[in-house]
Amino acid sequence: MQQQANAQTDMNNEFADIFTETACPSQDQLLAYVKGELSASERHEVEKHLQDCELCSEAVEGLSAISRKDQIPGWLRQAKWNVLHTLRRKTRRKKKANYYLYYAIVVLIVLFMAIALFWIYYFSRR
Repeated sequence: MQQQANAQTDMNNEFADIFTETACPSQDQLLAYVKGELSASERHEVEKHLQDCELCSEAVEGLSAISRKDQIPGWLRQAKWNVLHTLRRKTRRKKKANYYLYYAIVVLIVLFMAIALFWIYYFSRR
């Protein structure tokens, strides 16, 4: 479990720009809004934002449709973990592909040098 937490921290740092802060309410605020746990002034601010933000409006609509709202934070953490894990795997594959490309280039250079040395040796003996 500790290893998973460390891996998650590493991935969060590596892909931190994906989940940047915005002017939108936080996930917790939207969930509290759906549950009816916000004060009147907080509720008003969220409603004002929802009028201008289609993404947050759709998020609230989706959250409202979920019957087991107490499990939503865990699902969100798991979804974020899955996205970060997938991105990390993809970047790791790209890095491996780059190593294979470098290896192929080095092999070609060595091969061309061997051919050049053979030609120099062959033509210098004539």
